[in-house]
Amino acid sequence: MPHTRVIEQLKQNLQSAYRKSIDADGKLDELKKAGHVKFNRIFSADEGFTTSSNRFKPYVQELADELEELPTDSEKMPAALERFVRKLGVLIQTLQAFKEKSK
Repeated sequence: MPHTRVIEQLKQNLQSAYRKSIDADGKLDELKKAGHVKFNRIFSADEGFTTSSNRFKPYVQELADELEELPTDSEKMPAALERFVRKLGVLIQTLQAFKEKSK
């Protein structure tokens, strides 16, 4: 498979996002207990996610499922990778922004 290195890098980035999501979800739990979490979902449908959650981990799970189901067809793979990378980028950027603002 010609995209093996790309897939491995995406897996590493997704693992990093998973670890960050655990920390972020813990912080969200603390904020909820203090009465500060008043939203239903982190990402809008415009950002490409089908998941609707007020925690990060379900979005990471959606991406993990998508990564497992990436097409191997050389014609379909580039478009699927582009969608995946766009969503992963949004997730990582949001996790980083949340971490910086919650210090």
